[in-house]
Amino acid sequence: MVTDNSMWTPETVLSTLPHPPDENSTSPVPFFHLIERLKTTKREGWRRFGINGESISDHMYRMSIMTMMAPPSLATKINIPHCTKMALIHDMAEALVGDITPVDHHITKAEKARREASVMDYITSTLLGKVPGGIFSGGEIKKVFEEYEKDETLEAHFVHDIDKMELLLQMVEYERSNEVDLTEFTHVASRIRLPEIQAWAAEVIQERKKKEA
Repeated sequence: MVTDNSMWTPETVLSTLPHPPDENSTSPVPFFHLIERLKTTKREGWRRFGINGESISDHMYRMSIMTMMAPPSLATKINIPHCTKMALIHDMAEALVGDITPVDHHITKAEKARREASVMDYITSTLLGKVPGGIFSGGEIKKVFEEYEKDETLEAHFVHDIDKMELLLQMVEYERSNEVDLTEFTHVASRIRLPEIQAWAAEVIQERKKKEA
């Protein structure tokens, strides 16, 4: 494990893997192998509470379904298929970066962003750069990832809100199944910006209060 932030690169992680992907291939298969890690890498926030639960891809899967269920008042304003792609891409870098949480104080937001950007460069250039583009190329994946990170478009705002909303759902579900108090995650509801998703969050928080009563 690399503890010196300045020494972290995608290559330092790849060098530790028993089967690193073939690089500069004209086939997408090496990329498919790499993103398998999203299926096996756990979301770290819950593990502090003894919950060995969802993987990163579990989180992104439900997010992608949720984007398709945007209320009509919002769905008429945004590109839903684009949002679904963004939900499936936004945490892709965690295949090598891992899930860095706000309590990981040794890694700053800027360092987290640097690591994720470098992984997306590796994926879209080294793994997918020579793969013939279908309807979705490596370059397009990078553009969608960067749009999410910049968080300037309505689609990006929506997917950021869905990210928080999915966490709130999982919080309540883990409280039910593990009999644990996850109150520290409830503040996420106050960071949701779009009124339609605020309404969903309020419903989940109210659901949680009924359980406590």
